[in-house]
Amino acid sequence: MSRAVLSIGSNLGDRLGHLRSVVDGFGDRVRAVSAVYSTAPWGGVAQDDFLNAVVLVDDPAFGCADWLGRGRELERAAGRIRDVRWGARTLDVDVVWCAELCDGKPVACRSADPNLTLPHPRASSRAFVLVPWLDVAPDAVLEVDGTPHPVADLLERLDPAERAGVRRTEFALTGAAS
Repeated sequence: MSRAVLSIGSNLGDRLGHLRSVVDGFGDRVRAVSAVYSTAPWGGVAQDDFLNAVVLVDDPAFGCADWLGRGRELERAAGRIRDVRWGARTLDVDVVWCAELCDGKPVACRSADPNLTLPHPRASSRAFVLVPWLDVAPDAVLEVDGTPHPVADLLERLDPAERAGVRRTEFALTGAAS
């Protein structure tokens, strides 16, 4: 069994619809969904703002690579084209953190595979990941350079402008449409 934290984002087309497609696409594997946030694009490519959220998932039959595989399927279904690094996209699904159960306890997975680096190498510096993650897991811990850190502490260390750029919206990914 594995559990994963998925960071999802969209800034092209029906942004909210694309995010909802992830919640629908993971179905009964979804354990929690954060609020939806509006954030400026990251990476220096001129484009529209993103809608971002975090989804917590688990499944006894999934391993860490399965989360990435399903995320990529959902990206393709949303018409994702990978032609500009950090460019505009209909849907982005990143596996930020993953754990597998060992003796009944979750043990964080590590991977240096270029297709799935775990934990996500830039998650600790991205408020658009950390803020919604704390919505669904206030006690979350992320390993950075081999050392575990509370996600709340990582967020606090970021530049105040970075944190302020993550603005909660009135949108919801579950329940009645907002």
